[in-house]
Amino acid sequence: MAEHSTENIRNVALLGHSGSGKTTLMDALLVKAGQLGEIGSLEKGTTLSDFDPLERDYGHSLNSSIASVDFNSVHVNLIDTPGDPDFRGQTLAAMSAVETAAIVINAANGIETSTRRLMRRARQRQLCRIIVINRMDAEGVDLEALVREIREEFGTQCLPINLPTEGFSTVRDCFFKSDGQTDIFSVEAAHTEIMDQVVEVDETLMEAYLEGGQTDPEVLHDAFEKALRQGHLVPICFTSGLSGAGCGEFLKFCKRLLPNPLEGNPPPFRKGPDREKVIASQKADDNALAHVFKVTNDPYAGKLCVFRIHQGTIKPGSQLYMNDERKPIKVAHLYRVQGKEHKEVDEAVAGDICALAKLDEVTYDAILHESHDEDHYFLKPVDLPQPMFSLAVSTASRGHEQKLASGLARLSEEDPCFHVDHNQELNETIIRGLGEMHLRIMLERMKKRYNVDVETRPPRIAYRETITRSAEGHHRHKKQTGGAGQFGEVYLRVRPLGRGEGFVFKSEVVGGVIPSNLVPAVEKGVRQVLSEGAIAGYPFQDVEVVVYDGKHHPVDSKEVAFVTAGKKAFLDAIGQAGPQVLEPIVNIEVTVPESVMGDITGSLASKRARIQGTESLRGGQTNISAAIPLSALTDYQTELKSLTGGEGRFTMEFSHYEAVPANVQQELSGAHREGRGSPED
Repeated sequence: MAEHSTENIRNVALLGHSGSGKTTLMDALLVKAGQLGEIGSLEKGTTLSDFDPLERDYGHSLNSSIASVDFNSVHVNLIDTPGDPDFRGQTLAAMSAVETAAIVINAANGIETSTRRLMRRARQRQLCRIIVINRMDAEGVDLEALVREIREEFGTQCLPINLPTEGFSTVRDCFFKSDGQTDIFSVEAAHTEIMDQVVEVDETLMEAYLEGGQTDPEVLHDAFEKALRQGHLVPICFTSGLSGAGCGEFLKFCKRLLPNPLEGNPPPFRKGPDREKVIASQKADDNALAHVFKVTNDPYAGKLCVFRIHQGTIKPGSQLYMNDERKPIKVAHLYRVQGKEHKEVDEAVAGDICALAKLDEVTYDAILHESHDEDHYFLKPVDLPQPMFSLAVSTASRGHEQKLASGLARLSEEDPCFHVDHNQELNETIIRGLGEMHLRIMLERMKKRYNVDVETRPPRIAYRETITRSAEGHHRHKKQTGGAGQFGEVYLRVRPLGRGEGFVFKSEVVGGVIPSNLVPAVEKGVRQVLSEGAIAGYPFQDVEVVVYDGKHHPVDSKEVAFVTAGKKAFLDAIGQAGPQVLEPIVNIEVTVPESVMGDITGSLASKRARIQGTESLRGGQTNISAAIPLSALTDYQTELKSLTGGEGRFTMEFSHYEAVPANVQQELSGAHREGRGSPED
């Protein structure tokens, strides 16, 4: 039998800015439930979550970590996520496994950059949201002002569900208990506000409440859950991860009021089943369906894949298929994850989070299921940020090339925002990530795990090429070598597409001037240009190509001839279509002391940045938002450190592509010609 039912499961992701105290809070919750002896220390590296040696070295989370709490007959799965923006790929992936996002705010720091981003992401994912004001007992904090700030920033639907008592030793419930006064708030006033908010989602309850003035909180569970699901209510609760204050009350809140897997919003699906149909499948004894949201590789223990079960039951002996694969995977052992420890279990039901080990074929975002006969509901992929920071890498020692390739492949399996590409033309390996720190950590991990020293070269910018107007191109390929020759002639048209629309190929050939079996060869030649570029050696995008005429020879027309003709006809058209190099533009947020704001905005402006706004933060800090070419940020971390005395930090996220200035295009094109030897090579 399963340890618990679907109705008794709660899945919660702890999200928040780096330093908000998520890792210590998770320890405190486990201590309060009696499943951990003491709260760990970040400085000593003894917390349950941060068990990776690099996490201990850097003093903060670099990976998402899972642990579960059994409290008063309820099983709470907690996911501690990284707060650093360079590792937000794992944070966003964790959102696909939960019903509730707990946005953790450090009371001493208030609302920070990542707080806003994570609230927005959780809302877009249709997760129930709660706000946890952690470190409520920090010296000098103004909790009343912080609650006002939260409501101004995120809306009046953000309301305290509990309030600190004098001395911050515990918190007082505001929903089920409406009497009393804390040192900063009236519990009765908070109770009235949250009751008013909850009954608004149910007309019958609203009428009864208006008529009688009171409604028993015990009968409001469904309305409370509906308000959470619709975003009509975002509860605020108070904790201290360091002292454990408020943690027991938080667990009681999870049990009584947070949604179980049957009550939360279902995740976005590629196919659109209604909520009732999804819930029915979770309740039924149906074929198992699970989604892999985390993968880890251990050089000795092998691959571990962590998944959320969306329907049915999984147990040892089950046979599962991955995506559309026809070869089944046999479940030998089923595990519950508790930090770095894995506890074997006999069964897991819909809504639970478990893991399988030593399954090399399983990948991130895979769907595991029991039957190909059913019309499965495949989840929509999480909208992950595009990795824009890149380095060319090679081994420091000859003969380690295979170890490098293998190690990078395993690291990319673990982090959905760490990509590895091989440039065939330059014969170099490119790694891409979300920032300088992201790539540095991955290379340090490569060294520690796989004992491979890596040399790096300066970042490469992911430029693209496109056209600005319609044009036509033509090429006749004719080659005679004494035996059978080659002949192919192609006429085609090109026109620009909207930014981000990619590539469209069409054939309007009539009369058999190009045999239908050779039209794909023309497309193949065109696609060679898409990957190799036409003017500066970067991938081509946002173009429609229409082949409309040509000639062939009954003997000499072969695939290779039309590949060449298609490629050179496309290049001919591009030359007349206003070719243009595009550069990636990123949104950057820079947090610096107010005293150097003028120096920072001036520096950004000199890099072709467009300042979009500034905002004063707590503690004499200023946040500057701007759109800036990625190429201008190659060594920005060093420059920012110099300008701010080490007190500045920045985050960036890909925004869009736009045309480079004419002088930059000339430089890129000239460098490409020099690298190839001549324009005809």
